[in-house]
Amino acid sequence: MPIERRQIEVQPNLSVSSAWIQTDRSSHVAAVLAHGAGAGMDHEFMVYFHNALAEAGVSCVRFNFPYIERGRKAPDRPPLLEKTFRAIVAAVRSQWNPTHLIIGGKSMGGRMASHLASQGENVDGLFLLGYPLHPPGKPDRMRREHLASIRCPCLFVQGTRDNLCRLDLLQPEIESMKAPVDLLVVDGGNHSFLVPARFGKTKEEVRKEILDRLLIWIKGLAV
Repeated sequence: MPIERRQIEVQPNLSVSSAWIQTDRSSHVAAVLAHGAGAGMDHEFMVYFHNALAEAGVSCVRFNFPYIERGRKAPDRPPLLEKTFRAIVAAVRSQWNPTHLIIGGKSMGGRMASHLASQGENVDGLFLLGYPLHPPGKPDRMRREHLASIRCPCLFVQGTRDNLCRLDLLQPEIESMKAPVDLLVVDGGNHSFLVPARFGKTKEEVRKEILDRLLIWIKGLAV
């Protein structure tokens, strides 16, 4: 399957110059994949899922938030992160016009996607790869209030050793959401889905497990 790679044009005042879509021309489903707080769109985790989704027939966009473009380590404030994400979504719609559009990302990127979904962004699905339900070691500071406002189907992928998301705290939040929610639990996975050797799975095997579940979920949305 021939895959086209091209740059997406976004609002220049957002300081976003790195936004790429990979697709084959017959694809009618697009996914926008946002990076986590500590690394940009060229992190190997992002590259893997970007390439793998495109190879599976899902047009996939990855992009940098402005602070990454400026070479800074501290993330931008949420309003700018949300504005940037919203501009990317608008650009994908106007330049590609997919039949189905899903948004999500790793950690902070997924969290910003969930903000957009809770604010009424018209998307067909939301996928969260390691949702940061609370800061490390601070389960009393839960990032949950907006989850109840999400209406589109959601897929949470969480590791059992994720220090930013205790599963016993996430489960009640998922059960109280009005949106249809699927949960994939990665046994032994930390916040980056790395598992100890005793679990007998390589990084590549775990990522393939996540990818397969993500593709099944996407297929269910696009029928």
